[in-house]
Amino acid sequence: MVKNTDASTKLNILFFMEDLCYGGTQRQTLELACRLDRKNFTPAMLTLTGPTDMDEAAREVDIVVHHLGRSRKPAPLFFLRLCRALQERKPDILVPCTALPNIWGRIWGRLLRVPVVVGTCRGGGSPARQYERLLWRLTHHLICNSAAVYQKLQGIGVPVRHVSCVANGVDVDHFVPGAVPPSGREPVILCVARLVRDKDHLTLLRAFAQLLQTQPKARLRIVGDGGEAATLRAWAERHAAGARVDFFPGSADMRGHYAAARVFALSSVREGQPNVILEAMSCGLSVCATAVGGIPALVQENVNGLLSPAGDAASLARNCVRLLADPSLCDVMGRAGRELVVRNFSFTAMVEAHQRIFVRLWEAYGQG
Repeated sequence: MVKNTDASTKLNILFFMEDLCYGGTQRQTLELACRLDRKNFTPAMLTLTGPTDMDEAAREVDIVVHHLGRSRKPAPLFFLRLCRALQERKPDILVPCTALPNIWGRIWGRLLRVPVVVGTCRGGGSPARQYERLLWRLTHHLICNSAAVYQKLQGIGVPVRHVSCVANGVDVDHFVPGAVPPSGREPVILCVARLVRDKDHLTLLRAFAQLLQTQPKARLRIVGDGGEAATLRAWAERHAAGARVDFFPGSADMRGHYAAARVFALSSVREGQPNVILEAMSCGLSVCATAVGGIPALVQENVNGLLSPAGDAASLARNCVRLLADPSLCDVMGRAGRELVVRNFSFTAMVEAHQRIFVRLWEAYGQG
């Protein structure tokens, strides 16, 4: 599958995803694909599933989405179908995203001699789930999104020259503070996250039950989809606090949720650099989160939010109570968070960094 090309030829970049459901990695990857310079790159996407939530958004910007399956679940024997799909698509650069694509995309990519395979490692648990200790060698380069993940990769033996850290970006012109400041809103705590174990929503629910003792008018709004949905809804049905918990599915536009909340909360046990925290801060929300992965690099204690240990419901509850009880502090921290995002986390910087990496790797490996 080696392809000879000169510097003026567009590079075909195939982003390989498990799905295009609403989620941080999916959103970030789609935004990157949308913003690549079309004079130099032709992006496309391949998923293990059939069409899901964000396929239409990709088509609207002329990004072709290929599917290995027909439903919202990964296709049966997808690892065999993947071989044919890569032979047909002939990517110049293959960028697998999320765990299964990072395993099988690397294996088939190297067997089929895809010119450049760029692995991604975006979550706190990704180095283990993706078997990076062994499989980093099947990539020409790795891209991670936080210093915490970068250090984990170094710790398992990935050479410094083999990995780049590129922070997530956020559209600060799209995610803007609402017309009503947080201090003028109802005491709503918002959590936007995939309903998976890494996000540890059960700790957030337990914290919410505790804070209701002093903030009985508070409500918890959980927005997202995922395999833990039934477990979380069952908890809400069994506990009195559940009457004040609202569940919403993920959607293409989260701004209405951010505009309705006074505080943003995230109770993850593993993280890379959560895009939802960047979005929340860009919308002027203070943040209560766990001090895991790349979160402490985003949430500065007593400046734009408050941190608690992972799994510590009591500490998370205290932090949320502090902000709910002091609405003006929410405004102050929200402004600080917005300033941080505008200053350090633009989409422009994120896209330009990826483009430089892609070009450098193509010049090193792609023209043989």
